Amino acid sequence: MRKVVGSLIIILCIPLLFFLFDQISIEKNTANTLDKKFTSSIQLDETNSLIPTVLRDQNKDTFSEEYTEWRKPMKLADIPEFVQELFLYSEDEHFYEHIGFDLSAIARAIVANSSSGESSQGGSTITQQLVRMRYLSEEKSYERKVLEIFYSYELERKASKDEILNMYLNEMYFSNGVYGIGGASTYYFQRPANKLTKAEMAFLAAIPNNPSLYDPIKHFDNTKKRQERLINKLVDKEILTAKQGKKIKKEKITLSIKQKKQLYPAYSTYVLSELRSLIADKEGFAKQLKVAKTTADKRSINKKLTKRVNTLLNDGLIIDTALSPMKQTADQNAIDQAISYTQDLQAAAVVIDNNSREIVSIYGGKGYEKFDYNRAFQGVRQPGSAFKPLIDYAPYFETTSATPNTIVSGQPFCIGSYCPQNYGGQVIGNVTLQQGFRNSYNTVAMRLFHQIGANKAFSFLKPFQFNSLSNADHIYPAAIGGLTHGVTTLELADAYTSFINGDYEPVHAIRQVQSRDGKLQYKWEQKQKQVWSPSTIQHMRTLLTDVVQNGTGVGIHINSPYVGAKTGTTNDYRDYWLAGLTDRYTSAVWIGFDRPRNMYWLENAKIHHRIFSNIMQ
Repeated sequence: MRKVVGSLIIILCIPLLFFLFDQISIEKNTANTLDKKFTSSIQLDETNSLIPTVLRDQNKDTFSEEYTEWRKPMKLADIPEFVQELFLYSEDEHFYEHIGFDLSAIARAIVANSSSGESSQGGSTITQQLVRMRYLSEEKSYERKVLEIFYSYELERKASKDEILNMYLNEMYFSNGVYGIGGASTYYFQRPANKLTKAEMAFLAAIPNNPSLYDPIKHFDNTKKRQERLINKLVDKEILTAKQGKKIKKEKITLSIKQKKQLYPAYSTYVLSELRSLIADKEGFAKQLKVAKTTADKRSINKKLTKRVNTLLNDGLIIDTALSPMKQTADQNAIDQAISYTQDLQAAAVVIDNNSREIVSIYGGKGYEKFDYNRAFQGVRQPGSAFKPLIDYAPYFETTSATPNTIVSGQPFCIGSYCPQNYGGQVIGNVTLQQGFRNSYNTVAMRLFHQIGANKAFSFLKPFQFNSLSNADHIYPAAIGGLTHGVTTLELADAYTSFINGDYEPVHAIRQVQSRDGKLQYKWEQKQKQVWSPSTIQHMRTLLTDVVQNGTGVGIHINSPYVGAKTGTTNDYRDYWLAGLTDRYTSAVWIGFDRPRNMYWLENAKIHHRIFSNIMQ
């Protein structure tokens, strides 16, 4: 009864529609009001389409994809004519003739009065279907049907037929989270639409009529049967000959389902974090956060930044990175093996290319999965003696005329009740700076820090990206790596790049960010700055290589003209560090447990030495 009443309402509305359209040209005030309503409701240049974002390695190969809907928008000129004919003749044969709705089709649908199967959409033009996808809903009510007709008429006024058909072919739903003919061809066959056979094109065209019933993965036979009906229709319309139609229907359809690329999760997780920083830097969010006075202000700015990042990701980006796939794989395997025999032992590592100052590999932890806690850039830990080159020795060389052969006292040193000891409780006398560095004597480092002064020593760290340092760290424990919070593996490796030649430039994984159509959106500016003098660099490189040859770095084996490094061990052996560089790479390695505990029993195993040796080859 309800359907009968509804049918009568639509029939009675048809004359009303013509009356209203006539009045639009006569009654100007009424038309203006109506036009404002449609203009605010229909924005042809703004859609909710979620376009995939892809991450590419240094070879321009995609290694990770970010999407909830798979789409590959295409221009109408690039969509095969046969595909267009399939949809036009099956969905809206008079598409290029009507004004957005087809009265004869509506009348036929009312007579048929069917609400399921293929005939359920028999009264809808392509324009109406597009309106339903973009602006309305799939609710089956007569009220919505009337509104759909008005919207379709307005859409036809604002866009050409080709534009509407193009939008339609890009937004049709093809099941399994796939939208548009470009998305469907690459998802179900892993080939672009213009590389498909006519049989494959027709097979895809069968899906949108009822994406559940014609899901090719779950209901392949249903899809094949509808494909054959579509071919028959084109034969009836003399688009194909009977012989051609028969040949197409006999062709075997073999699906090749696309798998979402999610390679190198530790690296891709970091890239997305860096993307947020890049956008914040380029669009002013970083400056706003820097001057924000309250927690509430910072929360509000971060909320806006998150919204902006998500919008850009959903619009579809191409993010080119410095990832070296071969190195990332080799490093991952080497570190996994090195820490595999100790349950729950974790590690983090970052490798940076010395020439480009780009991050080529990242190890975020054993068994790492995407968006897990990434120990390489999120794990803030005490750096121990690995911090001494940056806070003690390099600043000392910068502020004095000392050389590695300069004699300093290594006798016990106390500041109030704070009296740090050397490893094993060693008590020493006068030593050279090189000896103090080689054996990582805490008493020597403390004296250097004391002579420089805490504030002066920390001033040399300002160019670097140590995000967890604060004024509270300007105390004597910092001289031997005792910080309020600590540093990350990435931050330490980043700072060590300053020992390449004295110049420093913040390291990055992202080379550039483009829109889906290839337009450059974001790129880091090169901000190289000299932080150490040539003499300081010469002295520091001498000290770092001596550690490898004669000190705590013995056990590092790397085939390179230059190898320099510094180890670090924190109180109670809770963290083991190794940071350093070769002619080609700079790296930092951390091993430990997520819940810190004593690792004295691992000291002689020198796992971090083996990891460093492997990833720096």
